[in-house]
Amino acid sequence: MGQYFQLGDETLWNPSNGASRMFQRQVAVFESELGLPSGIGPMENDECEIDPITFAIFVHALLAQHRRTSHAVVLALSEGFTATVLVLAERAGITTDWAQLGTTPEGPREDVQVSALTGMSTPAEGDGWATGLRAKARELSRRMPR
Repeated sequence: MGQYFQLGDETLWNPSNGASRMFQRQVAVFESELGLPSGIGPMENDECEIDPITFAIFVHALLAQHRRTSHAVVLALSEGFTATVLVLAERAGITTDWAQLGTTPEGPREDVQVSALTGMSTPAEGDGWATGLRAKARELSRRMPR
């Protein structure tokens, strides 16, 4: 049995109950971290409606935060969720300005990792950051049934 993440009449994802439950819990974590609603509604009768406008704002904020982060553990913890959200965003027709996101991050750097050996780390270069994240999203997309 699966659950359905919907945009109107279109199914964006039909994960197993376990994957859906884990994803929904991560949605709550990232809503709290970003201080924004995700646009991903509650699961009712195995269906969840996604509000495209609110979701687009959330996706952009999530990617901007991910781009400003250079902490290896934070990136490892957030990469799978971010890639999953990217798949949903692409299926929902939400466009992402990769060129803008790839530029030097605006605002304060977040979750900077400091090492006694190397000093402060900096966010990945734009093309490398986007390429890796997009590749992960493409891989996941093939494993995310509709």
